[in-house]
Amino acid sequence: MGELKKIKVHIADDHKVLIDGIIAVLKTEKEIEVVGCSLNGEQVLQWYKKNTSDVLILDINMPKVDGISVLQEFKKINFQPNVIILSSYDDVKLVKEVMKIGAKGFLAKKCASEEIIEAIKRVSLRENYFSKDIQNKIVTSFSEKGNIKNTKLLQLITDREKEVLVLITKELNTREIAESLFISVNTVETHRKNLIKKLEVKNVVGLALFAHKNKFI
Repeated sequence: MGELKKIKVHIADDHKVLIDGIIAVLKTEKEIEVVGCSLNGEQVLQWYKKNTSDVLILDINMPKVDGISVLQEFKKINFQPNVIILSSYDDVKLVKEVMKIGAKGFLAKKCASEEIIEAIKRVSLRENYFSKDIQNKIVTSFSEKGNIKNTKLLQLITDREKEVLVLITKELNTREIAESLFISVNTVETHRKNLIKKLEVKNVVGLALFAHKNKFI
């Protein structure tokens, strides 16, 4: 049998105690080998001029050159290491920012010891990895944005259009809707077209999905 190919890891953080803690955790995993450490961003950039690793664990807040600047420097020279950001902050905006400039994973320091081995393995395969609490925050942020958008869209439609929307979800056809609301077929069609335009959907199916999501039914 051939020798097990290990995942080579470089750790960059301005706290030596944290680096030592991560090394202690990684020593329990035979597939992972720590090949370098840096205490600031400048050391990271210098190290990668002569060396390489499969994964870089990178702190955001470091002296001389911070983690974001390190990512930006890598991007300038078209160097794309597999980077896991390690941070005390778990703000969704920060996560999105670092992912845009090349990071593939994001770990909150408070849960790093529990998730770091899984994160390294995933990111070494060029997959994305987020701490579970960060995943939840990302999902929540997208959900909130969707709710805000839907609220704004709902403000655009009239009471009569809402009545038409409810009847569409009940699978009534144009004639049946017209009879139920005592309006003409042409008026129903106008309302339907206005709803599709205002709610930014493509067809009646889109209207039904919107109505279901916003509890019209």
